[in-house]
This record gives sequence, structure tokens and C-alpha cells, in this order.
Amino acid sequence: MPFGYVSPEQQMRDKADYARKGIARGRSVVVLQYEDGILFVAPNPSRALHKISEIYDKIGFAAVGRYNEFEALRLGGIRYADINGYTYARDDVTARGLANLYAQNLGQIFTESLKPFEVEIVVAEVGDSSDEDHIYRLTFDGSVFDEAGLVAMGGQAETVAARLKERYRDGLSLTEALEAALFALTEPGGERFPANQLEVAVLDRNRPHRKFLRLNGPRLERLLAQGAPVAGGEKTAGGENPLSAPETPGAPPTAPDGDIDTGSSG
Repeated sequence: MPFGYVSPEQQMRDKADYARKGIARGRSVVVLQYEDGILFVAPNPSRALHKISEIYDKIGFAAVGRYNEFEALRLGGIRYADINGYTYARDDVTARGLANLYAQNLGQIFTESLKPFEVEIVVAEVGDSSDEDHIYRLTFDGSVFDEAGLVAMGGQAETVAARLKERYRDGLSLTEALEAALFALTEPGGERFPANQLEVAVLDRNRPHRKFLRLNGPRLERLLAQGAPVAGGEKTAGGENPLSAPETPGAPPTAPDGDIDTGSSG
């Protein structure tokens, strides 16, 4: 046997350990269904680099790990969606098709490259009803998991997922879903993330055409206020729909709903 020989099995194990350690160094991202669609929540103080983005009309993307690696995947997914939507029909672009594309790319990189991608991603599609929603999680080696209702990835994903399951149920309102996500992402006894350190977006099935909407500024602050505990352990009243409520007078206008971002952060 030549000096320095490493079996293929050991190479695969070493690559997998390397990728898992890289992914675990980042903060977790959670994705979960609520009554009107799918919610994405990630701790992220950056306003320029995003972990959560739009891919196509009804499809959203979330990622953890190395920014440059999952940004390349995101841009490749957008090109795939644009070409197929233009060549065939917009309804022919699906989360399943994107998940298959990403699985092939990640699997090939994991098998053939010396260094695997240190990424984990979610591709989610909102349907006309909750039964038609799809959430696919893809790992660094190209494995695909069809998730039911919720998923947590990155950081202490198992611990975050366990806390999320404590609060999750079918038919949560948007405020309740955001509250469940923040409960899962916050360390026990720790302080909750303020609005300016959160990246939040939804795929809202009730929106016409493009379903993706980024929640920030006054919209997000209203949602957080509605779900925040007050004296006596109660919560503030739900009140108006935060997605349709007007912005604060005098505030700068927000970007057009559903605009595709130029980046996604690790």
C-alpha cells in the first residue's frame, strides 16, 4: 500500500466532518409554515448580505454556511428558474426542480472536489393551500429532505428544532409563527434579537403574482410588538394585519415587494 493512502470511505467521512463543523459555526435559520404561507427567520445584523432571498414567483431560498458558496448556488438557481420560466411556463418552475438541481451540484462537488461546500440550504414553495406548500432541505453532500411544517439548520440545529417543535402547531398566525421562531432561536435565559438584528421574510399565498415579501422596519417592529410578552406574561393584542398596515408617516419608502437581492449572508 503506498505511503499516505487514504481509503475513499475515510475521505468521505473527513469531508463530511469538515463540512458539518463549518456549518455549525454559524447561527441557525428556521423556516416554518403558518396559516398564510411560509415564514423565514434568521439572526443577521447585515443589511447588505442576506441569508434569505427570493428565487422565483412562489419560491424562497434560505442558507447557512459560507456566503460565497451558497451565493453561487442562489444565483445558479435564479438563472435556472428564469430560463425555464421563459422557455416553458412560469408554473413549470418548482421547488422540487430546484432541489433536484442543487442536489446534483452539491453531490458532484462533494464527491469530486477536495473541499466540499460548507452549506446547508432550504428551498421552499408556497401553494394555494398549506397542503400544497413544499419545504426541501439540502445538505452539503446533496442529500434532499422533504420537511413537514418546519426546519432548523446551522448552528445548534437540533436544539433549535426541539425548541421550535415545542411552540409549533398547524395553522399558526404570522405573529404566533414569528414568536415560535424567536423562542427557538433565543438561548434559554438570553435576550431576544431586536428587529435590526433579524432577517425575516415570508412567502404569502394571498399576495398576487410574486409571493415573497421581506419584513423589516415598521412592519417587523409591529409584528414583534404584537408577540412580545408584557407584564403578567400576556401578549399584546394582535390588531391589524402587519403585512397590509401602512408604513410609519415620514419613513423612507421600502423597496418594491419581492425584489430579488444581490447577496445572501453566511
